[in-house]
Amino acid sequence: MSSECLSSVRAFGGHQHRFQHRSQVLDCDMIYSVYLPPQAAEQNVPVVYYLSGLTCTDENFVTKAGAQRAAAALGVAIVAPDTSPRGDGVPDDSEGSYDMGLGAGFYLNATEAPWSAHYYMYDYVVTELPQAVAEACPRVDTSRAAITGHSMGGHGALTIGLKNPDHYTSFSAFSPIVAPTQCPWGKKAFSHYLGADESSWADYDTCLLLGKATEQRPILIDQGTSDNFLEEQLKTHLIEEASEAAGYPIEVRMQEGYDHSYYFIASFIEDHLRFHAGYLHED
Repeated sequence: MSSECLSSVRAFGGHQHRFQHRSQVLDCDMIYSVYLPPQAAEQNVPVVYYLSGLTCTDENFVTKAGAQRAAAALGVAIVAPDTSPRGDGVPDDSEGSYDMGLGAGFYLNATEAPWSAHYYMYDYVVTELPQAVAEACPRVDTSRAAITGHSMGGHGALTIGLKNPDHYTSFSAFSPIVAPTQCPWGKKAFSHYLGADESSWADYDTCLLLGKATEQRPILIDQGTSDNFLEEQLKTHLIEEASEAAGYPIEVRMQEGYDHSYYFIASFIEDHLRFHAGYLHED
């Protein structure tokens, strides 16, 4: 479990670290990033996990979102893992497509070969990653955690949060895939990772999980109206319908003119961190 620090830079009074460790869950070496705010020099701080989208690594959010300034002001750590297992022997899509295999783990536990040898991103995020972070950065209080993400990572944040309300105070997402069982990205990935039996897919679909939730947590979703994936892949209206049907309140903000890029995330990341900090710092 021991993590090796690959790099560390000063940022807004805190430190941006990058670690590598051997994942037993994924059976490969994994890299994750941790921003420690200045408050961590003297006290334990809560954590927000950020899950990235298709094609990304741990570095996209760290270098593009500009989240460190707000995290430093709010006194929260940010942990950004990779989006899939990596390395020699880890299977990739045979056609080299961007929406399957490396960079496209979909934050689930695969049951179908060859994916089932490594693709357990759900267990990694929920269980192993917090253990690695707590060991590498003892000032990060992993018992006080929230979770957010973008696109595929928004799907991961919402489904992981809904299935583990005891782990996270609040959930949020940017441009999430809210109904993967009803869009091309999700259908392709789930058929490969989980098999042809679509009944097994429901366990990783936010809209379907809302109706099964036994505990409710605050949820914030931001979606750009000019996102070119909105109609075919993201289908934000479905989660608004599911929220009403399940009696599970969700704040969905349609942001006029914004697209799917990190410019969108950078524009609203402070809102999300403040949203989570309000619950993480509750006595």
